[in-house]
Amino acid sequence: MVPATKPPSARPSARTLPPRKSPVVLLGPQRFEPTLADAIESVGLGRGTSMIATITAGWQERERDDADLNEHLNHKTINLELYRRAEEVWKADPELHAAHRARQELLRHKQDFYRIRLEHELAAAYVIRQRKAPPDVLAAEHTASIDAIRELDTYHLAQCAKIRAEYDAKMKPLRRRAVLEHRKELGKILEGVEGLAIAGGQVATLLNRLELFGIADLLGDKPVFAWSAGAMAVSERVVLFHDDPPQGPGAVEILDRGLSLCRGVLCFPQPETRLRLDDRDRVALLVRRLAPATLVTLTSRAHISWDRGVLYRPFDVQRLHEDGTVEQLGERQSHTPSERAQKAQP
Repeated sequence: MVPATKPPSARPSARTLPPRKSPVVLLGPQRFEPTLADAIESVGLGRGTSMIATITAGWQERERDDADLNEHLNHKTINLELYRRAEEVWKADPELHAAHRARQELLRHKQDFYRIRLEHELAAAYVIRQRKAPPDVLAAEHTASIDAIRELDTYHLAQCAKIRAEYDAKMKPLRRRAVLEHRKELGKILEGVEGLAIAGGQVATLLNRLELFGIADLLGDKPVFAWSAGAMAVSERVVLFHDDPPQGPGAVEILDRGLSLCRGVLCFPQPETRLRLDDRDRVALLVRRLAPATLVTLTSRAHISWDRGVLYRPFDVQRLHEDGTVEQLGERQSHTPSERAQKAQP
């Protein structure tokens, strides 16, 4: 078992929710090699006729293209259709829709300016890391670089929290009639299911729909199963990352706070295509920057459970350390066809 580091309670990214008494199971991508059914069974669910609620709002207009997911769970799912419900809210309440769009536009501007500053701070950290100097001087300057990046991340999160708080205070979205009607329906559905499965997709869209309907509050202590962008959304902070994106050099950036259903842990899905885990300096910078959180990767078929601050039952999960090393937690899965073929040979 791995204790997930407890973050400071005053951090602006943290949501105020009572401690959970049921697990959050974090999984790797489910599209080609689904393991969700096994994960549900591993916590004692899915053996009767009870249903699992699903959220596929990150798929946007393809939200109801969930036949494979439903079949994988033996047709015992009920899609909460948060994307469709949000569209109905916007039509029924144009004032709220306009305010939401204005808020999102403001958040996009803040993200752009944050990204500009961040790229310069990261570039400076890289140059300083390459300089020749006495070890103690170099270590002190490198620490100062990381502190500057952390300060910028904290400032950005505080700006996002301020914008959201002002929007909530002015519009009171959870009290609007159009939202209340859907929350009533959603509450009844969630009362009657065993757990909630949150799929990936477009993480900002997913996060906004989860927040719009206050899913974290309606959920109570139901077990949660989340993968890809879903795993990112249930974390404390949503971290966007790609070390080698098609458009050029990538910079890891904070998007916003998450639902904070699994405090003290940050998820990085599909590391095999998005992270340079063989670059120890890069990994070390990432871990020190996001400290004190525990950073874990989620490859295909990977899973790890979080329960009351403890990570346990890992399979093919990697934990990143501040010295730049990558620790394998649980059995490693073969990820490429050649690896699988080699492993299958007698």
